[in-house]
Amino acid sequence: MKLKVVIHEAEEGGYWAEVPALPGCATEGDTFEELLHNLYEAVEGCLSVDIERAEGEGGGRVVEIAV
Repeated sequence: MKLKVVIHEAEEGGYWAEVPALPGCATEGDTFEELLHNLYEAVEGCLSVDIERAEGEGGGRVVEIAV
């Protein structure tokens, strides 16, 4: 899966980024490398599913896939 990310230079130094395809998914970092690391963690967190809640709704089956 590929996602477009909008990267901004922060006024106070460092960077911040947002993922338009995932509303509310944003992060920051002091360096570009730190920002990239934080982006992977932020996207993973935004794509996480609450398995316990999902299993209780409608008797559906929850599976895990890699993206």
